[in-house]
Amino acid sequence: MHGAIVSPLAAWESFYVITGSSAAALTGLQFVVIALVAEMERRSGRREIDAFGTPTVVHFCAVLLLAGILTAPWQTLSSVALVLGAIGLAGIAYAAVVLRRARSQEGYKPVFEDWLWHTILPFVAYIGIALAAIRLPGHPAGSLFVVAASSLLLLFIGIHNSWDTVTYIALDLPSQPKDPSQ
Repeated sequence: MHGAIVSPLAAWESFYVITGSSAAALTGLQFVVIALVAEMERRSGRREIDAFGTPTVVHFCAVLLLAGILTAPWQTLSSVALVLGAIGLAGIAYAAVVLRRARSQEGYKPVFEDWLWHTILPFVAYIGIALAAIRLPGHPAGSLFVVAASSLLLLFIGIHNSWDTVTYIALDLPSQPKDPSQ
C-alpha cells in the first residue's frame, strides 16, 4: 500500500495564484496603455510597439502560463521540466527577437535602461527557467525557487516597462488627440 505522495509543486500553489492573477490583470492594463497611445498624435509606429510594447504583454503572459503550468496536477516532475524547458527556450528565442526589433526600429533611441529592462533582464529570466527545467527532476526545491524568481522578475519587468511607457506618454508625447478638430 502506497501513501499519498505530495508533489513539491503543491507548496507553490498560493504563490502562483498570486503571480498569475497579477500577470493577468496587468496584461489588461497594458491594453489600456496601448489604447492611450492610439489616441495620441503618432510619434511612434508599429516597429516601436513591436520592440517595446508587445514584449511586456508577452512577459505577463509567460508569468500567467507558468502559474497555470505549476498549479496543474502533474504526475511527474520530468513532465513539468519538459514544459518549463520549452518555455525557457522559447523565451530566450523571443528575447533575441526583441533585441533585433529594438535595434532595427528608428522611432526611438534606446538608452542603457531600455536595453537592461527590455532585453538583458528578460533573457536572464528565461535562461533561469531553462536552467531550472534541466535541474528540476533531481533538485526540485532549488529549481522551483529559480522558476519563482524568474516569474517575479518577468512580472517586475512588465511593471517597469508599462510604467516606463505610461510616463513616456504623459511626459514626452504631445497631449493633442489624433483628430485636430477635437
